[in-house]
Amino acid sequence: MANISAQPMTAEVEGEFVVFLIGMRINQWWNVPAWLPAFLAMPRMLRELEAQPELGFLGSMGMLPVMVQYWRSFEHLEAYARSRDHAHLPAWQAFHQRVRKSGGAVGIWHETYRVTPGNYETLYAGVPALGLGKAGRLMPVVRGKQSARARMGQDAHTVVETDGGALL
Repeated sequence: MANISAQPMTAEVEGEFVVFLIGMRINQWWNVPAWLPAFLAMPRMLRELEAQPELGFLGSMGMLPVMVQYWRSFEHLEAYARSRDHAHLPAWQAFHQRVRKSGGAVGIWHETYRVTPGNYETLYAGVPALGLGKAGRLMPVVRGKQSARARMGQDAHTVVETDGGALL
């Protein structure tokens, strides 16, 4: 069983990092040849990324239709996306060929966010390491950091104490 902490935890990542949301929308479920290759490409890419930490991939959460990925930098993400030596570019090119032929049977989307130090907050209570807590480093929520505002590095106007639980 995964390690679950009874103590509220927060995540820490050194420096700037990137949150990359990626998803797939199947518009024609009956057109399996159009969408199945795109669906199967993601697990191959994830195995490649996890086996090569120097590519800058920190981890991911979820699967299609929506996945959250964490990257060391935008430059790492872009280098991987454009590399002819890795799985993404051939999969991307094949996807575009299939989409043109399929008449819109499947679509993909992504959103990319650069996150700077002090401009994010996390809370994990009674769950194993996941999301940014798995991609980064879990730390106990310490006194003075019980609220989301405090974890964001902003002064809390009013601190409300609970029975040991962290405030959101």
